[in-house]
Amino acid sequence: MRALNANGYINNILSTSMNVQFDKKSPVVGELTITIGKADYQERVEKALKDYRKKANMPGFRPGQVPMSLLRKRFGSEVTAEEVQKLLSEKLYDYIREEKIDMLGEPLASDKQQAVDFEAENIDFIFDIAIAPEFDATLTAKDKIPYYTIQVTDDMVDKQVQAYAQRNGHYDKVDTWQEGDMTKGIIAELDEEGNVKEGGIQVEDAVILPGYFKDDEQKKVFEDVKVNTVVTFNPAKAYNDSDVELASLLHISKEEAAGVRGDFSYQITEITRYVPSELTQELFDNIFGEGKVKSEEEFRKAITDQLTEQFAADAQFRFMFDVRQYLEKRIGTLEWPDELLKRIMLANNRDKGEQYVEENYEGSIHELGWHLIKNKLVEQTGIKIEQDDLLEMAKEQTRMQFAQYGMANVPDELITNYATEQLKKREQVDALIERATEKKLGIALKETVKLTKKDITMEDFQKLFENK
Repeated sequence: MRALNANGYINNILSTSMNVQFDKKSPVVGELTITIGKADYQERVEKALKDYRKKANMPGFRPGQVPMSLLRKRFGSEVTAEEVQKLLSEKLYDYIREEKIDMLGEPLASDKQQAVDFEAENIDFIFDIAIAPEFDATLTAKDKIPYYTIQVTDDMVDKQVQAYAQRNGHYDKVDTWQEGDMTKGIIAELDEEGNVKEGGIQVEDAVILPGYFKDDEQKKVFEDVKVNTVVTFNPAKAYNDSDVELASLLHISKEEAAGVRGDFSYQITEITRYVPSELTQELFDNIFGEGKVKSEEEFRKAITDQLTEQFAADAQFRFMFDVRQYLEKRIGTLEWPDELLKRIMLANNRDKGEQYVEENYEGSIHELGWHLIKNKLVEQTGIKIEQDDLLEMAKEQTRMQFAQYGMANVPDELITNYATEQLKKREQVDALIERATEKKLGIALKETVKLTKKDITMEDFQKLFENK
């Protein structure tokens, strides 16, 4: 490697003294020492100083004309430290990659590391390396994993039909109140004799839903009342003396509401009832798209297919859960470099401290174990996550979010736009990669292992997760 003297001229070629030594202290702990000599970084430092000189702006010198000796004196130490750090990082990760060291976390400076002296001919950098434990996670057709098929019942379909009808209903004005109806009217505070209190609280267009009253006696006041009826009730009793709800109803402050405990008159001017949609073509089109469902029979069939698809995703999740349990049990307890991993965890959570590490270490190790198992399964099955996989996963996630609000018939263009926005956010991309990996891995493993297929009710399926 060529080295430059203080005047910027090329000296004789110097032989590099950079050396890497890896010492495996245990199956899961390694010590990596990198020795860097001046000959390894001198040329890089000189080049960096020359590049800096081109844009350096110092009083008394034209741009690009600052003497190298002055730059070296002012910035030499800083540039040297920076270039050595770059060289060290390159060599460190090149070695780990080339030697295929299955490292956990990041390398940590060893307790043996001495202060760095850039005047020395050679500098030793010592790192502690956490190594992943070795284990076999290979799955074959000899491995039996349960796979559940959740039964779609008529009752489930009925409930979903009712849910869609409820979401797509409308409001009607009616004459007589019944449970669930909303009322609107004029509310006025009464005095002790039952007359409208002079200067008392009055609210026009006060909206009340008697069905939400906490007190049954106050709720009975509204049974079968009609439009233009005047009733007398006690708001404080109706809402169990809740100052927040009283303040909202009476349009006063919470402090004022604390002193309101008397009766009020309420002249009902309007009663509104929410009426679920009937099973019409309009409802079918709103839910599944125009013309895709044309009868109640087809509507129920579409809902059945929808639930079947949803339950298939639940079953797939459970399958991967069982794969995890099966392999964790087969592999048994893994050897971990606990002390070193705790140091790494602390380095990544300096703001949370040692107590956080102690409280969360076991859980983190459990998840790390599954992460390593999953990596081996990915390697075995050869699955790869492409950009198209991430887009499809984002679209699937977006459809599910819309479906939660009863919007099953969202145009694909809108779904794609929402999904594309997700791919612009790093944290969401990481989550999508994880979900896409689990999905493709689950599909691949279903073709690899022997499935023990079982039909199951939703109730029993949910019980599988109790205490898990």
